[in-house]
Amino acid sequence: MTPLVAIALLLALVVIVALGGYAMAWLLLINAGNRLTKKQLALQSGMHVLDVGCGSGRYTLPMAQRVGSTGEVLGIDLQAGKLQRAEQRLQKASFKNVRIIRTGAGEGKLPHEAFDRALLFAVLGEISNREAALAEIFQALKPGGVLCITEGFLDPHYQRQEQVRSLAQAVGFVKEHCRGNRWLYSMNFLKPEAPSH
Repeated sequence: MTPLVAIALLLALVVIVALGGYAMAWLLLINAGNRLTKKQLALQSGMHVLDVGCGSGRYTLPMAQRVGSTGEVLGIDLQAGKLQRAEQRLQKASFKNVRIIRTGAGEGKLPHEAFDRALLFAVLGEISNREAALAEIFQALKPGGVLCITEGFLDPHYQRQEQVRSLAQAVGFVKEHCRGNRWLYSMNFLKPEAPSH
């Protein structure tokens, strides 16, 4: 993205916030983040996916649809009310390949080497022990698995790319690919096939 385009987008967001309010700007940012995340995840039929901080299932359901009946999505979150809404949405949509659990990443409750992908969408900054959470996600991913972290600057818990990269690499992840810019990005990290030393 050229500096001129980035400046134009930033000015557009300022105008949207001024005219439509923070909620409108946040929705636009979420929609742009959705597109980035979808490309970054590159989900395929049969994959097993971990949705950390799944909330009401905004990503959980589309991911379940994408991985199909031979795949599975595990959504985890700490907020009971949001998980209840996710369960209601699951029942309404009749998905059979989704499980929802009330737990947080870093609590030691995730299975080892069980997932092909893991997603944190605007969640990392809300986790009190980010190092423990990323270490558990690292263990939960299969070798060659990918962690996708998406962040947007309107999130009050926004994490800069440098922070995210440093945290992820400290637990063994290798940066694979990043889309976006400093205001909205989706960054992939790979769990190496063989342990790195």
